[in-house]
Amino acid sequence: MPDWFIVNVADAPAGGERRSGKWVTFEREGEEFPHYGINIHVIEPGQPNGRYHAESAQEDFLILHGECIAIVEGEERRMKQWDFLHCPPGTHHILVGAGDGPCAILMAGARGEEFTIHYPVNEVAAKYDASSKVDTDSPPEAYADWNPRDFRTGIDFPWPLG
Repeated sequence: MPDWFIVNVADAPAGGERRSGKWVTFEREGEEFPHYGINIHVIEPGQPNGRYHAESAQEDFLILHGECIAIVEGEERRMKQWDFLHCPPGTHHILVGAGDGPCAILMAGARGEEFTIHYPVNEVAAKYDASSKVDTDSPPEAYADWNPRDFRTGIDFPWPLG
């Protein structure tokens, strides 16, 4: 089998979580891309895509459809279709769905052996249930109040939107 492949978004593996939306990844099961992660995440109005955090690697976000609020370094910024957010390493951020319908976001982030993540407590993110309850570097601790049984794989991904 060749290392390269082509997959349509509608046919790629999808997952979801009650609080943080649905996503599709382009990685094959058990074969994480070594250099960067890339996915499309769909969130509904008021729904954060995760917990407010900063990573030791670059992350980038392109709004493909709809609207969201980017919380970056404690500030709220409205984003709409085709807006791009670049987060250098160490930038605290999270995205929250806004507007009248779903928001689809192309997300890409660097990876590496020295990767770290930090979840600070943040008042602005807390307004959207997007802040960890404790200042931590542990994902399980940051998401301790989220029910892991809400995570699903093999779901239908709503693509294309609109």
